[in-house]
Amino acid sequence: MKRTHYKLYIIVALLLISTTMLAYSSGVELISYPGGKCYMFRVTLKDKNGTPFSLDKPDRFLSKASILRRERQGLKLDSTDLPVSPVYLQQIKKRGCKVVAISKWNNSVLVRGDNRQTLEDLKVLSFVKDSKLVFTSPDSIRPFSQRVHYNSVLQTLDSSAHDYYGMGKEQIENLNGRKLHNLGFMGQGITIAVLDAGFMNVDKMPAFKNLSLKGTRNFVAGSKDDVFKEMDHGTKTLSTIAMNQPTLFVGTAPKADFWLLRTEDYLTESPAEEDYWIAAVEFSDSVGVDIISSSLGYHGFDDKTLNYCYSDLNGKTAAISQVASRLADKGMILVNSAGNDGMGTWKKVNVPADAYNILTVGAVSPDKINAPFSSIGPTADGRIKPDVMAYGCPTNVVSGRGYIIPDNGTSFACPLIAGMVACLWQAAPNKSASEIISIVRQAGSNCQSPDNIMGYGIPDFWLAYQAATRYSEK
Repeated sequence: MKRTHYKLYIIVALLLISTTMLAYSSGVELISYPGGKCYMFRVTLKDKNGTPFSLDKPDRFLSKASILRRERQGLKLDSTDLPVSPVYLQQIKKRGCKVVAISKWNNSVLVRGDNRQTLEDLKVLSFVKDSKLVFTSPDSIRPFSQRVHYNSVLQTLDSSAHDYYGMGKEQIENLNGRKLHNLGFMGQGITIAVLDAGFMNVDKMPAFKNLSLKGTRNFVAGSKDDVFKEMDHGTKTLSTIAMNQPTLFVGTAPKADFWLLRTEDYLTESPAEEDYWIAAVEFSDSVGVDIISSSLGYHGFDDKTLNYCYSDLNGKTAAISQVASRLADKGMILVNSAGNDGMGTWKKVNVPADAYNILTVGAVSPDKINAPFSSIGPTADGRIKPDVMAYGCPTNVVSGRGYIIPDNGTSFACPLIAGMVACLWQAAPNKSASEIISIVRQAGSNCQSPDNIMGYGIPDFWLAYQAATRYSEK
């Protein structure tokens, strides 16, 4: 998400955000990175010895909803589900290191401190398998504006739409989703976690008054807990799914339940953001989330020595992709944006869009042609990417200012698909995550000859519904 397109978005947003930003035109007073100069290492552990948890008592570390989701799909717990050994965590903390993110699936921890040597010395501990520097804070950063003023009444820049779906009409019709809604499948009973950089004003705008919000969480180290104060990229992605304002804007799953999780540190670009994302995904699993909509992706970082290369796009190399590839086996569906590098030198999908058994989403224009910026495949090991396509050039979204506006990016194509997947899964609750993913692909307009530009094409969710329910009846 935060590739060239996203950085351009930030620049534009900075120019528009408020009149106070005019003061920066003649020079910006830089500030220290939140929490001061620091380093972060990803420390991978050898085992989980000393854990007090047991697979026989999953209710001690997973919610009832999480356990039931697995049982419904016939999925068993395994050693990756056990929490990281608290004994090891305690020993790390005793050495003066702060644990800021944990991954039980990768058996790793992200540790932070202001003394690099102290962090590097963790590798000598007997239970440490590997240690890698993933973040060095910049000496200074440009401050980013907080909340902006918003309109109390949802406003559109186009008054020509008079349909029930309003400005969401063409987006859902492109996916042939109205028929599912007409049957009553609008996401009820399905929980979606939206992972993004911030959900500015979602808590205050009347436009989101019908949002069924289960909770929020900020996983970015050193930042404040409130996910509603900064950045409206998440506001926009959420709106394409959750907006429920008939005749103005209705999204693809307006009656689903939502968790809003911030994992993106928009001030910097580093592999530590993978760890934040992983922590959010594992949290999502623990609270019983069904679908994850992630408009995030990575391949290049501020520290160029940490950049990924094309050969790393195999679904196994990047820590974030390792976790993403496990999600279907945990009973969840990951819908992830392909990336916006189609016009750059990279061109390929980012991580974790290279993961196995997920739905990687590219962007099309209203003429159903792929957007030139939409990232392409294949993965390094030859798999087709993207998987499917949806409106992304442009997509109608709700901004943090309370306007319905068009915006470009696979970031906005992704949640359109995530919402329709929720409706489909609601209609076919006995299907597994892997089965739903396969059904969506096979309902694509390009399913007979999938390629690495359009993938399986634009999915027809009415065809997907027919296939899913037909199989269920047999």
